[in-house]
Amino acid sequence: MTNIDLSSGPPETILPPVRPDIDAALAAALALPDADERRAGVAAIVAAQPRYLDGWARLGELGRDTIEQYAAFRVGYHRGLDTLRQNGWRGSGYVRWQHETNRGFLRALAGLERTAGEIGESDEEERCRLFLLQLDPAWTAANLDD
Repeated sequence: MTNIDLSSGPPETILPPVRPDIDAALAAALALPDADERRAGVAAIVAAQPRYLDGWARLGELGRDTIEQYAAFRVGYHRGLDTLRQNGWRGSGYVRWQHETNRGFLRALAGLERTAGEIGESDEEERCRLFLLQLDPAWTAANLDD
């Protein structure tokens, strides 16, 4: 008789941390008092670190209009897919919010969902919503308040 372990479930991907100085620079830029300064500060970080997922997600949040937000979120999403694949993700499995290093990608995906809905791209909005739930079944938009 062969024992089958049914408890393992889908694989989980946890993205590696970025350098602490990059996170610190983002925190400093987000703390700037003026919205234009915050956006410029985050844009400078993303220009210097174009693979920094949380930078793209935050740039999307700071966008001046829906299209600018959508564009940044989409770049963050696609950069995130590349980063996930480079870290062993094979198109399925969990990428959970509880792991802080996954939050930039999930934040970009949630932003893409929201802005796709705002521009009337309802099929993309629904795909993103379902993808978020597949990646993290406990997903809720309230996570974005963290």
